Amino acid sequence: MIRGTVPPTMPRDLHDHYFREAKREGYRSRAAYKLKEIDDRKKVLRRNANVLDAGAAPGSWLQVAWERVRPGGVVVGIDLQAITPFPPDAAIHLIEGDLAEVPDDALLAPVRSPGGAETRFDVILSDMAPATSGDQTIDHHQSVRLARLVIERAPGLLTGGGAVIIKVFEGEAYPELLGEMRTCFKQVKGFKPKASRSISREMYVIGTGFDPSAAAHLTGDTPPPPPRRPKPGPGWSNG
Repeated sequence: MIRGTVPPTMPRDLHDHYFREAKREGYRSRAAYKLKEIDDRKKVLRRNANVLDAGAAPGSWLQVAWERVRPGGVVVGIDLQAITPFPPDAAIHLIEGDLAEVPDDALLAPVRSPGGAETRFDVILSDMAPATSGDQTIDHHQSVRLARLVIERAPGLLTGGGAVIIKVFEGEAYPELLGEMRTCFKQVKGFKPKASRSISREMYVIGTGFDPSAAAHLTGDTPPPPPRRPKPGPGWSNG
């Protein structure tokens, strides 16, 4: 376990099971259990993998990622907020900045050796969320915007066959987001972990089997591929 300072919380958390578990096990927040449950099901955090965590503060997902990819993996966290550093024996690199502005080379620098072969991330995580406004529609669309930012960065950061885990608030644009992801990921599924509060509208979208050639349209280099036609059902005919 990578121990770290657990930040203070609101009184409503004092009786929260996952909050108590985080305190007991040394995680920086209860969000650790969301990622643990997702990865227990999907197995995307493999030993020796390279991982980018977007929206990483306070750092509980970084802790979980490092536990699962060590000893040969590397974890990079980026957030607008400063993140309390981890012990030097953990290969966790922290970047304070905006994912929309930090270039690929700066994000990839910790996983690349000088003069070595080009290396990218095997997994991109995103627990990013907008500052909530109280208007569910606004918050939903802002969360989708953040999710799309992650997908738009994938062609320059994610290796072929790689995976993403992205938080988004459910709403009218959610199905469209899944459809966009299905153009460049072999499998896309939504999942709500038990550690998410029951009143929360957050979902985690897991995309696996990234296809860089199918994602070229995300960078503006090529037009988007045509949508996949559904397979005809039993009652269809070719007329």
